[in-house]
Amino acid sequence: VFNIANELLLTETAYVSKLHLLDQVFCLRLLEEARSRSSFPCDVVHGIFSNICSIYCFHQQFLLPALQKRMEEWNSNPRIGDILQKLAPFLKMYGEYVKNFDRSMELVNVWMERSAPFKAIVQETQREERCGNLTLQHHMLEPVQRIPRYELLLKDYLHRLPEDDQDHRDAQKSLELIATAAEHSNAAIRKMERMRKLLKVYELLGGEEDIVNPTNELIKEGHILKLSNKNGSTQDRYLILFNDRLLYCVPKLRLIGQKYGVRLKETSSVAVPRTFLVSGKQRSLELQARTEVEKRDWIQAIQATIQRHEQTVESFRHLTCSLRDDESTPPHSPVRHAPSQLLVVGGSASHLGKRAPTPIREKEVTLCMKCQEPFNAITKRRHHCKACGHVVCGKCSEFRARLSYDNNRTNRVCVDCYAMLVGVCPSQVGLSSSSQRRRSILEVSSLAAENSVICSFLYHMEKGGGRGWTKAWFVIPENEPLVLYVYGAPQDVKAQRSIPLIGFEVALPESCDRLERRHAFKISQSHLTLYFSAEGEELQRRWMDILSRAVVCRDGPNVVADQM
Repeated sequence: VFNIANELLLTETAYVSKLHLLDQVFCLRLLEEARSRSSFPCDVVHGIFSNICSIYCFHQQFLLPALQKRMEEWNSNPRIGDILQKLAPFLKMYGEYVKNFDRSMELVNVWMERSAPFKAIVQETQREERCGNLTLQHHMLEPVQRIPRYELLLKDYLHRLPEDDQDHRDAQKSLELIATAAEHSNAAIRKMERMRKLLKVYELLGGEEDIVNPTNELIKEGHILKLSNKNGSTQDRYLILFNDRLLYCVPKLRLIGQKYGVRLKETSSVAVPRTFLVSGKQRSLELQARTEVEKRDWIQAIQATIQRHEQTVESFRHLTCSLRDDESTPPHSPVRHAPSQLLVVGGSASHLGKRAPTPIREKEVTLCMKCQEPFNAITKRRHHCKACGHVVCGKCSEFRARLSYDNNRTNRVCVDCYAMLVGVCPSQVGLSSSSQRRRSILEVSSLAAENSVICSFLYHMEKGGGRGWTKAWFVIPENEPLVLYVYGAPQDVKAQRSIPLIGFEVALPESCDRLERRHAFKISQSHLTLYFSAEGEELQRRWMDILSRAVVCRDGPNVVADQM
């Protein structure tokens, strides 16, 4: 047991050295070059190293010192489970790093070719003795592999620890927490793998089908034979099964290689000997597999996908009804829309008017999605744009355009869709107003105020970031009181950025900071400094008080939430 605990300390010491190399050497040198000479954007460096600064601070300031102290007093207190149980929840921050890993590798490769100063700094650092003749990419893999290493060591520790030992319960709890953190990282890896598969299929289809969406999941793909209705001859086809559709594709030769053009999308199947039938509203296809096993695999995959899709739709329907019946929400409070709203997409400009949109429910929108003016029952009524499905007011939808999906009949459309469909601006004033306030088609609400420790608008600016003050919606959730989330607006469902607060210092700005805004404060960590400006002195005081409690807490997120 002692040897395993000691191995944990030794590997943690070595790991912190690797994190120091990434954060304080590679990242810092590249940031200094970007800020002083503008050889490449600072955003590139932040994109490469993600939240490595927070990971380094956590291990260097918290986990490693705790392990060192415990091993020094091992004879009187031989246990490590209590330490890991207290600090394991912070390992969830690895999810963001792992999720960003593929993009980081791509950025390194691109900028090694694009920027000579970038390449020189990386190669010069790699030649240093502490790098051990290893590349930057190799060192960046260390955090991805670290949490599974904790899990293996702790399993071995528990295996050798007597069940009646005082540390057994804490060690078991620690293992559960670390396994959860490992799953958090593994889930991010699996999500990125799904996106890579979607991109591969998107390329296979020549970019003709809009399938690259986080809600889409590739279930199965492969060659299949189609039986001719006329003479029973077979023709080579390709099936691609997603969680919500089946693409039936025919080979299409191009100079860049063989691609597949989509001919039919259906979601139904019936089994017959060595063949199966795909039936749709307009057409049915009899398909033949090469073997009985292949036929069975396709039928099982399609039927399971249909069943899961129907269950998901039914769940969304029940949840939507429950949200509509909920009368307890204040009229101006941000409310999370039903998950089915996440499926609303407007498509690309090339598909506008060619496919019927999925309309957004009127009761789920309180403001015009173009001019942002509030609706009312008399002078500001709700209307649907028949091209994109947005809920807009009469003034923003007083235009008419012919839509291909509706047999080229004229329909009410919003000002932006009119401009894209017709190619001219109906009103320069109206179009400017709409464009300036335009939002994403996937717009849904963010976390409600009652689910947060604190939330408000703040102006913010990063030191050395090259950008001025920007207004954003900041939230510290109750279930994650050690993380600061940055939203573009209160109703956004996806944060622009998440900032783990552990290891930061909270302070008022100094005279050398030269900030022109009032009610300002800052948080600093290593080479990262973020400035904030509140609307008033009381709001400034509340933010500084809550942030100060979060950044110094060593007892886990639950304790912080209780204190707040």
